[in-house]
Amino acid sequence: MKKFTDEYLNENIKYIKLLSKSYPSISKASSEMINLEAILNLPKGTEHFVTDLHGEYEPFIHVLKNGSGVVRRKIEELFAERLTAQEMKSLATLVYYPEQKLELIAEKEENMDEYYRVNLFRLIELCRYASSKYTREAVRRLISEDYRYILEELLHENIGSEHKEQYFRSMVDTIIETNMAKNFVIEIATVIQKLVVARLHVIGDIYDRGPRPDVIVEKLMEHHSVDIQWGNHDILWMGAAAGEKTCIANVLRISARYGNLDIIEDVYGINLLPLWKFATTVYKDDPCDKFMPKISEQDFSADDIEVLAKVHKAISIIQFKLEGEVICRRPEFEMKHRLVLDMVDYDRGIITLNDKEYKLNDESFPTINKEDPYRLSDEERLVVDRLVDSFTASEKLQKHIEFIFTKGSIYLKYNSNLLVHGCIPLNEDGSLKAMSINGKEYSGRKLMDQMEYVIRQGFFMDKKCEEKLYGMDMMWYLWTGKCSPLFGKDGMTTFERYFVDEKETHKENMNPYFNLREDEGVCRNLFDEFGLDFNESHIINGHVPVKSKKGESPVKANGRILVIDGGFSRAYQGKTGIAGYTLIYNSKTLQLVAHEPFDSLKDAIENERDILSTTVLLEHKSSRRMVRDTDEGVDIQEKIDALKLLLEAYSRGIVREM
Repeated sequence: MKKFTDEYLNENIKYIKLLSKSYPSISKASSEMINLEAILNLPKGTEHFVTDLHGEYEPFIHVLKNGSGVVRRKIEELFAERLTAQEMKSLATLVYYPEQKLELIAEKEENMDEYYRVNLFRLIELCRYASSKYTREAVRRLISEDYRYILEELLHENIGSEHKEQYFRSMVDTIIETNMAKNFVIEIATVIQKLVVARLHVIGDIYDRGPRPDVIVEKLMEHHSVDIQWGNHDILWMGAAAGEKTCIANVLRISARYGNLDIIEDVYGINLLPLWKFATTVYKDDPCDKFMPKISEQDFSADDIEVLAKVHKAISIIQFKLEGEVICRRPEFEMKHRLVLDMVDYDRGIITLNDKEYKLNDESFPTINKEDPYRLSDEERLVVDRLVDSFTASEKLQKHIEFIFTKGSIYLKYNSNLLVHGCIPLNEDGSLKAMSINGKEYSGRKLMDQMEYVIRQGFFMDKKCEEKLYGMDMMWYLWTGKCSPLFGKDGMTTFERYFVDEKETHKENMNPYFNLREDEGVCRNLFDEFGLDFNESHIINGHVPVKSKKGESPVKANGRILVIDGGFSRAYQGKTGIAGYTLIYNSKTLQLVAHEPFDSLKDAIENERDILSTTVLLEHKSSRRMVRDTDEGVDIQEKIDALKLLLEAYSRGIVREM
């Protein structure tokens, strides 16, 4: 054991005494140190990376439950010689959806007791196999208290021992006889799902486009170990929850565009009646043709679609006005090129972009004062004020966004990998792009750290002050600004996409990062900026869908950068050709998993249909990575060192045992 000088012990006496309250004796401190040393020598847990979920809760839930195929692979490893393909398929479905599957089985199975007996044995064996890289205490924490004692007995009994086999079987029989089998199947299946993935990484864009982002957030809140790297669509909702007006307008515009306003009204309880009334009154005689929502006509009536289009246009115009206010208020954002309402000649119905005139396809602007185009009308101002009150008063929205702040960050450096949704802003020459924040220039890692600090002030500060207002404005900037690591473009051409037919005006130039990430020299500089080992580490991005059907690879810079946005959102699947990438990083391998489109949870349960996935092995480690090689291992080693210090103090009588 390391020896400490008396001087060192005395310098740290306050810390030692505080630690002694948790470990009041030599035996307790020694036991904990032995336990921690053992944990360091276990294989590292499996990490699961997902991104750009965009409200598509059904495929997300399925991928979450099957661990991107990890559960199925463990079943095959364990039972390939004993079960048929159909039996393994049924067992996998039981693990994914135990409650729903048992209800279906009960409708047709004549001998449920025997079904439970067979499958309890299989699930216990699978759970034991999945728990092999964990300590008993770690497994224990994953089991609900009501089932903990019995499941621990079942998991750790050696049924190969003759004198224990009867004991084991009698426990299973008693579970069935007391009508607890269903509950135990559900509990074991849930524990298996937790065991196969030690850590879930969500690399941004939970919100927008898809039908139920709130369900995804609720699932994440239940997860045993999760982190979130904010996406540009997430930051909109974070800003909206803070009461930032431009973010609120953008959230409503996108929700109207995709026919998802019910999420705002029915799920989050936000009153949209003032907006509906305003839109249908002011745009009563406007067909709003360019604002027709991207929805299936089978799901909405013609009247509903017409109203949605009016709401869509009304909130879009409000958005453009509000954005102009922020751009003028924050010259350091350098966004004057997006003051598009100044570029319109309302009398001639044209807009001048890059010294070229374009005819507007819609010249109806009943609320715009051409002498002061960014001024909200009295009616618009009233609508906005009521929306701010409603967004900030929504308890459910506040709970969800507080969770996203608590578990989230702009980037995360974890186990030697860097996770960031969009990009690390660069200049054309590969140097780090700089931005001025509060009068000081930042770039690279320091820029991203400062942005995060500022937006946290924008959300969490109670009083209305300049720091809070600046942080709220920064949330909107992260949605659309050229130095935003979440956005990664030089501007967002929303106005042009609505009002100008020429597609040349719709172009949004990507940050040079997206081309330069193929350059290993540039990548080395980025790895150095974040303290990463170029030969061992990776940068993992989402944000830009990988067009697989056109031959694009998600693997960049010879495997140093991985882009795993493959199109979870149905809106992108026509471009990508698949339904999302995920990444699995276990103690031996790094695996990229490409998923085919998911039909429905109903089909997955009733027909035992899993997502068809293709796994590509990206890396295979020559030696298994252990917990001591991870960030968790660093924390554990620090605790071991502290316990050694405490034991030394006990042995010298500097601190007394209690």
